Amino acid sequence: MKVEIINKSHHPLPQYATPLSAGMDLRANLTEPISLPPLGRAMVPTGLYIALPAGFEAQIRPRSGMAIKHGVTVINTPGTIDADYRGEICVLMVNLSSETFVINDGERICQMVIARHEQVEWTPVEVLDTTERGEGGFGHTGTK
Repeated sequence: MKVEIINKSHHPLPQYATPLSAGMDLRANLTEPISLPPLGRAMVPTGLYIALPAGFEAQIRPRSGMAIKHGVTVINTPGTIDADYRGEICVLMVNLSSETFVINDGERICQMVIARHEQVEWTPVEVLDTTERGEGGFGHTGTK
């Protein structure tokens, strides 16, 4: 799949780390580091702009290493970039640790996964079909 991209950063284009990777790491594009205090939030620019084809979205997800090692993650995960968005990709980060975390220019801050999606056409009805599960939810099947 080919996707048009503008790279206004001085970093390389996102790429897959391995042939079977689902996501590509995005890098912070900063003129100065961002200090995230405990529970602090920041919108981190990437310098990337994309044009996805209709029927696709870009999902912004946390990097597991950053989350486990530093307690820093994407606050609105997964973030969605719609096919008609043409602005800069910025990542909403949060520091859930008890120590300040510094985001530096070029640091890999998240993953981006391109995913196909559908749009629904609602069909209003008075009653839904029955299933074995029914209205059970939020742990109704137990722990086994």
